[in-house]
Amino acid sequence: MLKHSRYFDNPYKLQSNDEEQIESDLKMLKKELIPGIVECITRSETPENTNSDGEIYVGMSGIAYAFYHASKNNSDCNEYYLQLAQRYLQPAIRELKKKRGNNQLSSGFLCGDAGIIAVAAVITASIGDTQQSDVLAKYYVELADVCRPVNFLRTGSDEFFVGRTGYIYGAIWLNKILGRPVVPLEIIHELGKATIISGKKYAAKNSSPCPLMYSYYGVEYLGAAHGLCSILKVLIQIPNFLDMNPEADSLVRRCLDYLLTLETPSANYPCALDEIGNNKRSEEDELVHWCHGAPGMIYLFANAYLRWQDQRYMDAIKRAGDLIWRKGLLRKGPGICHGIAGNGYAFLLLYRLTDDIIYLQRAAMFADFLRNDNFKSNANTPDEPYSLYEGLAGTLCFITDLDHPENATFPFYDVFL
Repeated sequence: MLKHSRYFDNPYKLQSNDEEQIESDLKMLKKELIPGIVECITRSETPENTNSDGEIYVGMSGIAYAFYHASKNNSDCNEYYLQLAQRYLQPAIRELKKKRGNNQLSSGFLCGDAGIIAVAAVITASIGDTQQSDVLAKYYVELADVCRPVNFLRTGSDEFFVGRTGYIYGAIWLNKILGRPVVPLEIIHELGKATIISGKKYAAKNSSPCPLMYSYYGVEYLGAAHGLCSILKVLIQIPNFLDMNPEADSLVRRCLDYLLTLETPSANYPCALDEIGNNKRSEEDELVHWCHGAPGMIYLFANAYLRWQDQRYMDAIKRAGDLIWRKGLLRKGPGICHGIAGNGYAFLLLYRLTDDIIYLQRAAMFADFLRNDNFKSNANTPDEPYSLYEGLAGTLCFITDLDHPENATFPFYDVFL
């Protein structure tokens, strides 16, 4: 019988604060892990064998993004990784053009066509095809009309994977990466206001304890996947939005205050409102995942801290980091959504926020565990083992970021956007 059903015991001890030694270890990990990961993805998940309608989350556009991400941190392999990114992208671009011709494009970001369009626009621009990039950027702008209505999705209009805030994040990301206002700021603000209206209405109708609340398929999620956490994070990140909307600013801060009250004795957070009180999970069964729990919540608190400089947010982030160190070597696999790489990214965020070398060392040790025989023998195999969010493509992003931790960014969840 497993000692812990959800995670491996952490076998590491923090032994050194020697920055040069830690940086040397990081370079060695990168050298040892990256070639095998790249070879495994390109051998086992070729574009020809992958669903051409694959979204960022588990599809080939996510794999294409991973190679683009790797190209930025590997000057010696930059051209090779960009070629791979382009190769994995081509079937998706063909499919996008067909769907647009039939007026079938969706505005979903991590799970939908908007995300594929955004990745394609950035990668085509990076290889010098500005004409193709401009066409794709126009596709993205057109999809703003889909998510303008307050309740445009019956399952939940505001969540991050398929809803409005995912589209908003993608718009902000595109504007930054392409260096121009692809999606006009007034459109982004309009969508932000729709998100506020939606959350107020839902909270009032359902007598929510939080001033903004949302549901997805009837569940009032709190975490980064589908929940309040990612919605609030995106609202904070809309340029000048809270400055120009004092009521929205107040509502978001009150929501943050509420979330802080939900911190468990172990420094985790419930997955949804229906896990509060008598229905709470046992500590042994708690989820320490980016998608549900503290590893995703810290990104919201990081954006909140950077905006308001409230020490409560930083203290919560550090407590969560200690929880992730204890219980973050997940059995679910190597990925970023609910795997070891995703929890390793939490330490890279903490390193960027604090400049404390201990967090870089923790990130390195989580990467090292991917080589551990216990992990190789006893970790689960994800449903999509080569994908960006569940599999090795996300792991590739994490490992490449170890070599440039000052710029490390969790894919499509960047605090410093």
